[in-house]
Amino acid sequence: MYSTSLLSPAILFPTNNPKPTTKTRPKHHQLRPRMSLNHQTPPPIVNPFNSVAKLLWGKSLPPQLLISTVRSTWSTAWHLMMSQLAPSDSSGSYTRPTSLFRANPNQFPGEKAPGPTALHLYVGLPCPWAHRTLIVRALKGLEDSIPVSIASPGIDGSWVFLDNNTTSGNKLIAGSDKANGCKALREVYKLRQGGYNGRSTVPMLWDGERKEVVCNESYDIIELFNSGLNGLASNPELDLSPPSLRENIDEWNRIIYPNVNNGVYRCGFAQSQEAYDNAVNELFSTLDKIDDHLSASRYLCGDVLTLADICLFTTLIRFDLVYNVMFKCTKKKLIEYPNLHGYMRDIYQIPKVAQTCNFEATMDGYYKFLFPLNPGGIRPIMPSGCEHEVLSKPHNRGSLSLDQKNVQVYVS
Repeated sequence: MYSTSLLSPAILFPTNNPKPTTKTRPKHHQLRPRMSLNHQTPPPIVNPFNSVAKLLWGKSLPPQLLISTVRSTWSTAWHLMMSQLAPSDSSGSYTRPTSLFRANPNQFPGEKAPGPTALHLYVGLPCPWAHRTLIVRALKGLEDSIPVSIASPGIDGSWVFLDNNTTSGNKLIAGSDKANGCKALREVYKLRQGGYNGRSTVPMLWDGERKEVVCNESYDIIELFNSGLNGLASNPELDLSPPSLRENIDEWNRIIYPNVNNGVYRCGFAQSQEAYDNAVNELFSTLDKIDDHLSASRYLCGDVLTLADICLFTTLIRFDLVYNVMFKCTKKKLIEYPNLHGYMRDIYQIPKVAQTCNFEATMDGYYKFLFPLNPGGIRPIMPSGCEHEVLSKPHNRGSLSLDQKNVQVYVS
């Protein structure tokens, strides 16, 4: 820091008085302010939109007519896009289209079972329905028998494949079509005999030998993986839908699917206030009931993990990450439910499950590509409660198991 003496007028602007003759004084460095001739302030970046706006109405707000016109135009365009993206009924409630290609657990009985490389699974990482199939595929040990191609959301709303062969350890990432070499999933659908012009959705199970879509209904696929392909599985003894619990599993699915799995979409894709209010009330009423049930039960059906748990998990793991914010499911965060959040951590920590979760790809898939709900494409920061370190904390839910002998053992 400069001292005040160095900034005195006598030094900054020296006079013409002669130097003393009696004694030679030492020379002092004088501080002379100088302007750099080479330094230039960079020109400001000109935004053409701002320039036009200032030219039209100066610093004031846009004219009311412009605001109302743009608002009306955007609302019309939004409803048009939503009618294609998320079809609704007359009340504005989202109505999920039915899957056209169905299967059953006995699709390949006995000698008709496909070879290890005949079936191929197509998924997208943001999709909770596709995530179900990845989890069951991993738990049953079908990774080597049923290879997978991971599509990425495209800017036009379709599923596309990326021209890369990169890997990220055990982490699943989007890449190329490993079965047919297509650029988009709709091209794969069209390879089937007779072609196809419908919605090209994930998950989709493909038969490479017959060049045919086996199934594009997620629950059918996980049932098939669970019990219909045990001859190909390395963990065939695991049964996620035991006969003694099927009625209970079906009952939970009848509750979870409309109110939670599809319920978050009914909130996010609602096209009227009435439709949103109904959906959000049913969603949180159901979550309250499930949280209460899980206070005394480790899993939905008791001591063992079932397909119903997996179906619930893939929605829960996305709740605070996406649905709470983007789909306006804002009444409570999942982390505010002590039993539901611990239950979610319990399933997340089962060997192989965490490797099926890619949170960055999930957030990108919603915030950056679901244009009608987030036109700016800005992805918010990940909630701290969704980080791997938090999800890996002890859940202590093993203490709820009534019979330790029935607790399932998973392969690592």
